[in-house]
Amino acid sequence: MDLSRWLRTTALLLVSLLPALLYGAPAHAATETQPVGVWPLRPTPAVVHDFDPPATTYGAGHRGVDLAGAPGAVVRAALPGSVLFAGTLAGRGVVVVGHGETRTTYEPVQATVSVGDSVVAGGTIGRLQVPMSHCFPQACLHWGWIRNRDDVYLDPLLLVGAGPIRLLPLWRATPVA
Repeated sequence: MDLSRWLRTTALLLVSLLPALLYGAPAHAATETQPVGVWPLRPTPAVVHDFDPPATTYGAGHRGVDLAGAPGAVVRAALPGSVLFAGTLAGRGVVVVGHGETRTTYEPVQATVSVGDSVVAGGTIGRLQVPMSHCFPQACLHWGWIRNRDDVYLDPLLLVGAGPIRLLPLWRATPVA
């Protein structure tokens, strides 16, 4: 390739990439809307263990977050929805709330709701238990968020604006839509 052709090709490539370089990439695809939820424990709890999704379906990882709590603390639905499960799994109280395209999970919880109940964001779904807690002998809530179409675990902290930090270009204060 001669030098003039290489320069023209390089210039065209740079011109096509210029908007992304100047303005940054969008924070997320326009088709994916991020729901806004509430913390399932009050006051805002400390995150004891962060989200660490597995590399493979059955791989090691942490499919949610653990939130510090007090025994018997009220557990609240992070998003409005319908109770899909409220009972015991493997000796641990579990509540699952469906939200259309996603569902949230809460454990160990003594449920105060039943399957089919509608809940509002911030509505009581149960009380935090100590036995079978991920943080035993302390009490903590394991909170998960799952996308239904492919059973992919998502970071529930994104629901409350406490997810991973997203860096923006120095010359932009907000992401470009």
